[in-house]
Parts: sequence; C-alpha cells; structure tokens
Amino acid sequence: QVQLVESGGGLVQAGGSLRLSCAASGSTFSINAMGWYRQAPGKQRDLVAFISSGGFTNYGTSVKGRFGISRDNAKNTVYLQMNSLKPEDTAVYYCNAGRYTSGRYYPGGSWGQGTQVTVSS
Repeated sequence: QVQLVESGGGLVQAGGSLRLSCAASGSTFSINAMGWYRQAPGKQRDLVAFISSGGFTNYGTSVKGRFGISRDNAKNTVYLQMNSLKPEDTAVYYCNAGRYTSGRYYPGGSWGQGTQVTVSS
C-alpha cells in the first residue's frame, strides 16, 4: 500500500507559478511511475503529466512547455512545477502511483487527497 500526500496548491494570478509536491510513503519500492492529474468542477479527471522510474516524462497537450514534472527518489517525492499559469489550469490536482509500460501511463489505486490550484485572471 502506498500513501500519497500533496501540497503546494494555492491562489495565484495568471502568468504566475506554483510548485506542487507529492510525498509517498508505505510500499514505495513498488512504485513504477508517478502521475499528476487534475479535475475541474463538472469535468473528468485528466492526466497532466507522468514520470517513470527511469525518468521518462510526458505531458498533456495543454500544459506542454509550461509544466515540468520531476522526482527525488531519496525523498520519495514527486514535484510538478507549473509556470505561465492560466485560469483554465484551475482545478484540484491529484498525484497517483501507477505504472508506465508500452509507452503509456496506467493509474494505480493510490491517490492523494488533492490540492486546490486557483488561477485568477
């Protein structure tokens, strides 16, 4: 079992930056890849970015070039650096422990509680 705790959300003006953190505990040796998702009110939860255990990263089209995902294996922590934020980035952001295989990220059953990101125009 893996436990995930997100932090770093908040209110920021358009064009600003935030860095989200996701600390993993428990059976962290079993983590193959980590992903960040977001969910806006009334919308589905979408994959924003993921990083594999080998450091491969991929991003959703709407955040490519603005967001960066990284991981500190010693701290069992994954980060999401969000730059040039837009009002449409407003959502609850969740981290997930999943698997990266065959060129695709598959979410696992471990989710954090979410952290709210609000971008004002």
